Amino acid sequence: MIDDVKKEADERMSKSLDALSHNFNKIRTGRAHPSLLDGLRVEYYGAETPLNQMANVNVEDARTLSLTAWDKTMIPAIEKAIMKSDLGLNPATAGEVIRIPMPMLTEETRKGYIRQARHEAESARVSVRNARRDANAMLKELEKDKEISEDDERRGHDGIQKVTDSYIAQVEKMLAAKEADLMEI
Repeated sequence: MIDDVKKEADERMSKSLDALSHNFNKIRTGRAHPSLLDGLRVEYYGAETPLNQMANVNVEDARTLSLTAWDKTMIPAIEKAIMKSDLGLNPATAGEVIRIPMPMLTEETRKGYIRQARHEAESARVSVRNARRDANAMLKELEKDKEISEDDERRGHDGIQKVTDSYIAQVEKMLAAKEADLMEI
């Protein structure tokens, strides 16, 4: 019983870390990275389609992404979607290839991205704590229904707290790495 509750809490906390990693990938650093365009959607024959299903995204050099659209008629729509996004990127088309140069980050934009990263990390911490709260509530319910003893409940709480502490430490580690990446010139 207790192991099931602990396992479920662990799975939820793991999903929180995965979501944090995905959100960190959306925060742009000075380097070009294909995951930067992951959330971008393009109008394709009346349907919003993810960009990575319409084009091949490659890193040309440290500061440039290149896109090769599979349907050449969609190049203007892809350019338009990139410009409309809140990423601050200006694509340049050269025939069938769209090049996206990454502008240098100013000190002010770096600090703004760090604030965004801290906000994402705090959301992940809250999600981890919510998983802990729910697991502890399940343990209390089991103890109340006399399915486990009071001592087992306490041991369960301690185990869940250890798991929570390890996930919070991982969130802090990921945040520190992202901040260091953002402040790198």
